[in-house]
Order: sequence, then structure tokens, then C-alpha cells
Amino acid sequence: MRTASLLKRISGVEKVVIEGEDFEGDDVVIKVRLHKRQQRRCSRCGRRCGGHDNGRGRRRWRVMDFGTVMVWLEAEAPRVRCPRHGVVIARVTWARTGSGFTHHFEDQVAWLSTNTSQSAVGQLMRIAWRTVGRVLRRVVEERREGVDLLDGLTRIGIDETSYRRGHRYLTVVVCHDTGRFVWAHPGNSKATLEMFFAELGEERRGRITHVTCDGAEWIHDTVRSRCEKAEVCLDAFHIVAWANDAVDSVRRELWNEQRTSGDKQLAGEVKGTRWALLKNPENLTGRQADALAQLEADNSDLYRAYLLKEQLRLLLRQPAEKAIPLLDGWIQWAAASGLAAFEKVAKTIARQRSAVEAMLRHGLTNGRVESVNAKIRLIQRRAYGFHDPFALIALAQLTLSGLCPPLPGRGLL
Repeated sequence: MRTASLLKRISGVEKVVIEGEDFEGDDVVIKVRLHKRQQRRCSRCGRRCGGHDNGRGRRRWRVMDFGTVMVWLEAEAPRVRCPRHGVVIARVTWARTGSGFTHHFEDQVAWLSTNTSQSAVGQLMRIAWRTVGRVLRRVVEERREGVDLLDGLTRIGIDETSYRRGHRYLTVVVCHDTGRFVWAHPGNSKATLEMFFAELGEERRGRITHVTCDGAEWIHDTVRSRCEKAEVCLDAFHIVAWANDAVDSVRRELWNEQRTSGDKQLAGEVKGTRWALLKNPENLTGRQADALAQLEADNSDLYRAYLLKEQLRLLLRQPAEKAIPLLDGWIQWAAASGLAAFEKVAKTIARQRSAVEAMLRHGLTNGRVESVNAKIRLIQRRAYGFHDPFALIALAQLTLSGLCPPLPGRGLL
């Protein structure tokens, strides 16, 4: 095999003419040029264009290492004048627009990033930590050209997840039918969600039939204004979480009362009932069951709060035809309980009544979205954090949206 053919095969670069190779220190530089029919094409649309100038002269791109040796491609990088895109750098066949790395190099970075930490990828591939994030964004942008993640959506879940300290959030959208992560953007506001529906388009918005979410008003208001035919389903987990918070609020109030009155023993006993009150009855330890029995014997407000929480939890597990009539009774009981925390929960559920009933009828929860959120947080921890939220979104799409390219030379895995 001739040297030129060997170099092209090893570097994974086709449709080029090898002009020569050289050593620069410990690195290998392969000098190439494009075939004539591939020259002077727009890097954005691929259209053949007239030349503009020589740009910055010759340029280099990283190729995957030959063993322990770093390898570079060197070629002319002229600029062309495209009728559509104006003056742009000419396209090369071995790299994405704006990249200093070959396709194979970036595909390997993307694959490794879905399976190991970002710092390990940077060390293995000998690139900067932040460069990994930029590579991921380029790969995802190209992979999405042939895949419309928003196509065919009918039932979706919407939630927010924290990606960084200081109240930095992503709004996340998941398809219930496929379980696929389909969209995310930094922010947790009506304006952020409006961006999703704008990208979805009017025709596809009309196909949305069900949307699951928590009780955030900005989600409910946006969905109802953009998807008039969709039913909003309030997530059952969040409803029970409201009741748990209300129980804990009653417990803290009682604890503060006893502590202020100087009864330290009773205050300590109340403080120790937290997990007995929040756990499901089947998961209680013997000591926790005894603590609940004592609260029942005392007929305290705290035990009434516990009963309200348990009744709501069990109600939400019932079939819709049983649960919906029982819901009226629970709201009346909570509203007349004299417990401020549960009166607030009753008002919230009454205000979101249609969304609660939709959840009971269709059995839809935000479980899929919560699962995706947990995986995004795991991706973030594995990568040791992201300064750029779009790099995190790109890595999440590679991992959870089916966009990850195969390893170079391996085909589809």
C-alpha cells in the first residue's frame, strides 16, 4: 500500500490528495488538498462559489492520535463568496464548520462523553475541558439536522431541574410515549416555555393532547394559552409532596409552641416524630409506629394532619370513578380542619381541580420527566459540572435523545 493511501486510511480522511507529511517536534503534520470538485464550496450550504481571498492561509485540524503521537491535517483555508451566505470560509470534507478537529475526532469525543467524565475525555483526547463542551454542541447540531425530536409529540411532560447553584434551572420537556428527552433550555419561566411552543409550531401544538407538570402557574398558563385542546395533568407526586410539607409545617408549629413554653421533653418527642409522620404506614419501624399511636391517643392536631395526608395519598391511588367523588370530601375536610397549612393545600387543589381530575382519569404522572431530570443531574455530576448550560443540554441529548454517534470505524452500536 502506498504511503498516501495508508495515511488517508489511518486518519479517516477521504476525497483528498496527500501532498506530503512532516514531523514538527513529536507531532506529525499531514499536508493535504481537496479534489477540484470539492474546492470552493460554501461551508454552510455546500454550494460551489467564486473565490474571495486566501483567508488566513494554511490551517490545521486535529486528527485522532496515531498511538501516542499527535497528528494534524494541514491545508489551504480560502474564503468564498456565497450568494446566500456571503463571505464564508470554504468547506472541507473532513471537519464540521468552525471546528479545528476532524469528524472522527469529534465523534469519538462525543461518544466518550456519554460514557465517562468530561475531564477524563479531555485528558485522553488531549484537549481543554471547555473544548469538550464546544465539540458536543457541534456534534448535536449536525446530528439534529436529520432528526426532528419534536415530531409526533402528543403527550408530553414539562418540569424544571437545577443545573447549577444560585437558582440556575433548565426547563425540560419529555415525550410520554417514547420516554425520550426532546427539548430543554436555560430558565424556568413563561418566556422560556414560550420558546418551546414557538419551535413546536402551530400545527404540531394542535396535536398535543396531554401535558403533565407540577403546580407551577407559569407552566399551566402557557400550556392553556398555547395548546387549547390539551388536558393539563397535575403530577400526583407533587400533590402528595404538598401534603407532606403541610404535615411538617404543623409539626414545626407544635414543636415551637412546646419549646417556647419550656416543655423540652414534649418538644423533643414532637421533633422526633418527623419520619413517622412522613413515611408510608407499611414502611414504619416499631418505634415510629409507637410514636404515631401516642399521637392518636393524644388526639392532637398533628395526628389529624397525618390522617389528612394519608387520606389524600390513598385517594390518589384509587380509580378515577372512586377518587373524584372522594376528592370533594377531602377538600371540605382540609378546609374546615383549622390547620392553616392544610387549608392552603385545599385551596391549591381546588384551584387546580381540573388538572387533578385529568391526572386521575388518564393515570399520567411526571414520572418520566423526573427520571430524565435525575439522569441529567447524574450526567452533570459525572462531567464535574458545566459552566455552559447548552453544553449540558447537548450532552443530555447525546445520551437521552438517541443522537450519540457511533465510535469511528465501528458502525452502529
